Amino acid sequence: MRAIYKRELRSYFCSFTGWLFIAVNFCFMGLYFQVYNIIMGYPTISYVLQSIIFIFLLTAPVLTMRTLSEERKNKTDQLLLTAPVSVGGIVLGKFLALETVLLVPTAFMGILPLFLTRGGEVQFGMSYASLLGFYLYGSLALSVGLFLSSLTESVVIAAVLSFGALFLGYIMSGISNLLTGMGTTTFTTVLARILSCFDMVGRFETLSYGYLEVEAVVYYLSAVALALFCTIQSIQKRRYRIAGGGIRLGAYSVSGIILAIALTVAVNLGLNYVPEQYSSFDLTENKRYTLMEETKTFLAGMTEDATIYVLAEEDKGDADLQKTLERMEDQTGHVKVKYVSPSKNPNFYQQYTTQNPSSGSLIVEGAKRSTVVDYGDIYVYEMNYSTYSYDVTGYDGEGQIISALAFVTSDDPPKFYEVGGHGELALEDKFVKAIEKENISREQLMLYSVDEIPEDAQGLILNAPTSDFSKEDVDKVISYLEKGGNALIVTTLTDGEMTNFQGILDFYGIEDAGGTIVETDREYYYQNPYYLVPMIKQSDVTAPLENGLVFAPFARGLLYDEEDTKIIYKPLLTTSDSAFSKSLVNESTGYEKEEGDIDGPFAIALEVEKSVADDGISSACVVGGESLFTTVADDVAPGNNVKLFAGMISALADHESPVAVPVKSLMMTNLVFKAQTILVVSVLCVIVLPLAALVTGLVIWLRRRRK
Repeated sequence: MRAIYKRELRSYFCSFTGWLFIAVNFCFMGLYFQVYNIIMGYPTISYVLQSIIFIFLLTAPVLTMRTLSEERKNKTDQLLLTAPVSVGGIVLGKFLALETVLLVPTAFMGILPLFLTRGGEVQFGMSYASLLGFYLYGSLALSVGLFLSSLTESVVIAAVLSFGALFLGYIMSGISNLLTGMGTTTFTTVLARILSCFDMVGRFETLSYGYLEVEAVVYYLSAVALALFCTIQSIQKRRYRIAGGGIRLGAYSVSGIILAIALTVAVNLGLNYVPEQYSSFDLTENKRYTLMEETKTFLAGMTEDATIYVLAEEDKGDADLQKTLERMEDQTGHVKVKYVSPSKNPNFYQQYTTQNPSSGSLIVEGAKRSTVVDYGDIYVYEMNYSTYSYDVTGYDGEGQIISALAFVTSDDPPKFYEVGGHGELALEDKFVKAIEKENISREQLMLYSVDEIPEDAQGLILNAPTSDFSKEDVDKVISYLEKGGNALIVTTLTDGEMTNFQGILDFYGIEDAGGTIVETDREYYYQNPYYLVPMIKQSDVTAPLENGLVFAPFARGLLYDEEDTKIIYKPLLTTSDSAFSKSLVNESTGYEKEEGDIDGPFAIALEVEKSVADDGISSACVVGGESLFTTVADDVAPGNNVKLFAGMISALADHESPVAVPVKSLMMTNLVFKAQTILVVSVLCVIVLPLAALVTGLVIWLRRRRK
């Protein structure tokens, strides 16, 4: 085998064919690497490999077409067939030579992520997982070309057959989806399943997203082994025909191939029964496919069964969502996932809701109730003002599912009343969804329309009233708090006096410092001293922030007596010691401290617990400044302001187990390179390396022709 390997390897590098294969790969790799990584700054090479995978449709047939067909045409194969070398050794030697040629451009791509570290943080896991998929796909393409080359003595026919087979493998996913879309009869379903076995690209795409799936690796390795076995059988049949073996051995060849196919199918099907957590590895930087600790804690504490119906064809729905559901099933025996075909059962949703959910949505059913998770809520979208289109910035499938499971398996959800009638700031959509995700019902409450706060109130939301409460309204609120009620209170800057509203703050021993905070420590503000980036104190409420930042523009200071033993204060957000509160903001033109301004430091957000009658506890989260809980502020500190809001609501709701799972960010920090680096890399990767490979091959070919 070693002699065959050396002979074949020498033939590739002593002719133009091998160098052409390398040059074409270098050219496309360099071109897309320059665009995606150097210019656009993507921190992974997976986009490059996804874009150039098609080149194997052209390069693999060119590289493999002469491997065995030309041997047959020139009758030199008879020397091999009659030589004291096993057929397996012949095939393996030739295949390893092809693999070595493929290894050259693959190794080149393997060096590039190391170079990218010059521009910032690189996602190595995703990069090298996709590189593994690229190499395995290329190996399969070469093994298929090698097999088809063994069937004919025509080089052209071998190339055409190889291209056709690889092209079908490239588009097979689309064909399978097309069949599924045409209907879901038993015939189309079975046919689509069979055709999906010939999908050569789907497994590569799984690996290229940083999901190292053993099933995908085994698929490529087993398919390569099957192609090589078929090649051996093809040569074996010809070898014994030359030796006069007759038809009997031809029958053995067919039966051997059938047995190999059955074994390959069995191995791949067997992997479907291995739990997802043992057969796949998440290599993404944000652990996109790994269940978060909050999720594992909730699932471990489940005592009731729940069924999740996915309104999509099995294996044809959202890949991220499918992986999340598979891992949840593996984590607990209380969750079962069932797929419902919208075309087979279009009215299935009517058992649970009157509104038709979008395709891919989930219906979660428990013993007590059911709920719908619309597919539109699975991902988080944000406007990209450079393209005026929405970009996917986060994956919330895990959080939405856990929220739904908590809703259908828990007792009646807590209710919060959002107080109105005093010019309160309406909660924006992001923050409303945060409440819903916590499985908390929300209802508007006008204090003038009730004699007292409803008994089913788990908490009140007093969001930045701009006009003062009446004394009667304050009495209703304080009466509720004295019974152990809870409240989220947000103060705001107004022109009028808020004497009565201050009475609610007085209940917790808190005083609004008045004015607007000016931060003089550059570390704790953004752009100007009114745009605060406060210090985040450790607490269960702030734990989801993960050492991130919170943006608090135009914040107001909160003062309290730390010596008061009847009230427990837990600062959540604070300013630096050098901050001060500017009293006359509208009359001031600068940021300098003036007469009447109040020295800091201040708390901007507080968690408060006060002992009340009958050994009860009244809890509150108090926030200084209405701008903290707005979409504009949250966009500056992506998602963290909403996380803080959700943490406060969760604390006041007193959930026994975690319900709200944070959104997983899909944003990547772009790499930045100097103009000189961009120019050098462009010339080197797109021009110099491909041209050097071509010139080397051409020189070697011309020298051999002269000899």
